[in-house]
Amino acid sequence: MDIKKARKGILLLVIVIAVAAGIYFFRHGRKEETGVLHLYGNIDIRQIQLAFHDTGRIQRLLVDEGDQVRSGQLLGIMDPSRYDAAVKQLKAEMDAQSWIVARLHAGSRPQEILEAKARVRADQAMVTDARITYQRIKALAETEYVPRQKLDDAKARLAAARGKLDADKQLLDLLVIGPRKEDIAAAEAKLSALTAALDLARQKLADTKLYAPADGIIRNRILEPGDMAFPGSPVFTVALYDPMWVRAYVPEPDLGKIALGMKATITTDSYPGKSYKGWIGFISPVAEFTPKNVETPELRTRLVYQVRVYVCNHRNELRLGMPATVTIRLDQPKPKSGEEVSAQTYCQDE
Repeated sequence: MDIKKARKGILLLVIVIAVAAGIYFFRHGRKEETGVLHLYGNIDIRQIQLAFHDTGRIQRLLVDEGDQVRSGQLLGIMDPSRYDAAVKQLKAEMDAQSWIVARLHAGSRPQEILEAKARVRADQAMVTDARITYQRIKALAETEYVPRQKLDDAKARLAAARGKLDADKQLLDLLVIGPRKEDIAAAEAKLSALTAALDLARQKLADTKLYAPADGIIRNRILEPGDMAFPGSPVFTVALYDPMWVRAYVPEPDLGKIALGMKATITTDSYPGKSYKGWIGFISPVAEFTPKNVETPELRTRLVYQVRVYVCNHRNELRLGMPATVTIRLDQPKPKSGEEVSAQTYCQDE
C-alpha cells in the first residue's frame, strides 16, 4: 500500500510541475516578435469545373482523379459522329452556293447571248412571213374571195409572232445586262450564312474534345465513358496550381499596419524549416467576425478582415486546406498605390 501511495504522489507531483511549466511558457515564452505581424490561415486555391460545350455521349476520358494536367492537355472525347456529319452537309451546301454566286458574277456566257440573238432573228423572219401572209389574205378578203375566218387566223398568227419576238428581245437584253444586283446580293448573303453555319458546326465538332484550360490536378471525375454529357454538367473538377494563397484574417487594430504588395513569409507544419515567399494580394473591404475555423494563439470573437497572401509554390508542396502561418515584417516600405503586384516580382528567386 505504501508503494502505491508513493507512486501516486510522484505522479501527482509530475502533473503539477507540467501544468506549472505550461502556464509559465504560455505566459512568458509566447511573446510576439516586435515589428512583425503573424497571421494564421489555410492554403486556398481556385477550382474549376470542366464540361463539354454541347450534348453527346462521352466516348473516352483520358485522366483520373489525382492526375496532374497541363494547360491544353486533352482530357476527354465525346462521340463526334453527329457533328462530323453536320460539317460535311454544310460543306456541300456551301460549295454549291459558291458556284451559284460565281455564276451570277460571271454573267451570261457568250454562247447564250449568240443563241438568244439567233432566236430573235428567227422571230423576225416569222413576223415578216406572218405579216406578208396577213396582207395577202386581207386583200383577198376584201374581194370576198376567202372567208373572214382565214383573215382572223392570219392576224392572230402575226400577233403571236410579234409577241414571241418581243419576248426573245427582252431575254436577249437580260442576257446582255447580266444578273440583277439584288439577286447577286441575295446569293452572297446565303453563302455568308452557310459559311457561318459551317464555322459553327466545325467549332461544335472541335468542342467534342475537352482540354485543360490551365495547369492543375484532377480532384473529381464526375462522369464516366458512356454517360451523356450536357452543357453545364461538369465532367471534372480541377484544382489550379496558380494562383495559390493563404486565406487569413487580420484583426481590425492591425489593419492599418499592412498594405497591398507587402512581402510575407509563409511556413507550414507539414514542412518544418521550410519557408515560402509571398505577398499580400487582397484585403477585404468588409469586416466580419472571426471564423470558427481560424485558430490563433488568442482566439476570441472580434472584427477581422480577410486577407489573401499569395504564395510562391514552385515545388508544388502546398495543398488545399493546409494550415499555414504568415509572417509580415512591418518595418518594410509599403508599396506605392497603383504599383504593379505580380508573381514575377516576388517569385523570381524562389
